[in-house]
Amino acid sequence: MKTPQPRPPASILRRLIESEASGGLVLLAVAVLAVIVANSPAADSYFTVLHAYLGGLSVLDWINDGLMALFFLLVGLEIKRELLDGQLSTWPRRMLPGLAAAGGMAVPALIYVAVAVSAGSGEALRGWAIPAATDIAFALGVLALLGPRVPVSLKVFLTALAIIDDLGAIAIIAVFYTASLSFVMLALAAVSIAILIGLGRLKVTALWPYLLVGVVLWWFLLESGIHATLAGVALALTIPIQRSPGKPETKASPLHRLEHGLQPWVAFVVVPVFGFANAGVSFAGMSASALLEPVPLGIALGLFAGKQIGVFGSAFLAIRAGLADRPAKASWLQLYGVALLCGIGFTMSLFIGLLAFPTSPHLQDQTKLGVLCGSAIAAIAGAIVLGLARSGRAGVLRGSAASPPSTSA
Repeated sequence: MKTPQPRPPASILRRLIESEASGGLVLLAVAVLAVIVANSPAADSYFTVLHAYLGGLSVLDWINDGLMALFFLLVGLEIKRELLDGQLSTWPRRMLPGLAAAGGMAVPALIYVAVAVSAGSGEALRGWAIPAATDIAFALGVLALLGPRVPVSLKVFLTALAIIDDLGAIAIIAVFYTASLSFVMLALAAVSIAILIGLGRLKVTALWPYLLVGVVLWWFLLESGIHATLAGVALALTIPIQRSPGKPETKASPLHRLEHGLQPWVAFVVVPVFGFANAGVSFAGMSASALLEPVPLGIALGLFAGKQIGVFGSAFLAIRAGLADRPAKASWLQLYGVALLCGIGFTMSLFIGLLAFPTSPHLQDQTKLGVLCGSAIAAIAGAIVLGLARSGRAGVLRGSAASPPSTSA
């Protein structure tokens, strides 16, 4: 009789999917609560607290500039791990989610620009990047509701796509949404980054020196004109990683230790707090025609129509051209359903919207309206399509025989 073998630990990507999915459900509840509060008798208190000042920054600024630095730190850790030691560590693995992410960023942005230009709204053009983002937590939360009917390979594909999407969003924020610069503070930030790199070169594995310098870096970037949350990304890229190809991730790696420690806090505290603070939009005095304004219309169309066209179209062309394989045990209809879910842009879209219209509460409210409507429609449509679809060759949109897996959990 064979001795049963111990079950290998779940991969870090699988744990990420599971925790992000749970966090997405919490985020959904928090977003609904924020809208309810913003349209209730408690609305005045809600907005008053958010705009109260503490230590030179409003509560909302502390959330968006401070707490969200932890979100970007986790995003940076995920990007570095996946590129060096995970599902994106080789070019064949990067091909399908990379091309899909590129299409899923370009097409929504083009649709938004077309709407803004046709309406003759020059101010609205600053929001071109808002519908380019995908909210991994929300999207995986919807997948979690569908259970085993969605192949794991598609969940991995969505996670990898969203990670690459986040990388693109970070680049957009750094390049296009930077205010006037203080070169003295930038120089001090560069010194901080050099110290972080030096710690890595000296093979320092304790996390506290990195985190201490990271706080200083955050302050310098806050004062420099570059958005302070990018300090989280810069810090993440300097955290050492101990590679373990083909093996469960070692707990000795500083990057993995920090990621494991941050994940639950970001998923269940940071992002829900951000969602509650930023999703609240008052509908007082707002008519249905408000959805036809350039900003909300461009965002909603970009998220719903642009994402599905860009993601599914790019993936379809890449697979048909032989550049990548279709995710294992997934039908074309299921892949299309996931492309629809990529239209859930909640967290990063709201964040970019705040950067695009920093001095216009009216356009910020329009941004929230467009993001909420576009994300809701994409989520509902994606869930319906995936609920109706079946795996493998049984999909309604039949393709070639199921290809070998391009990704696995």
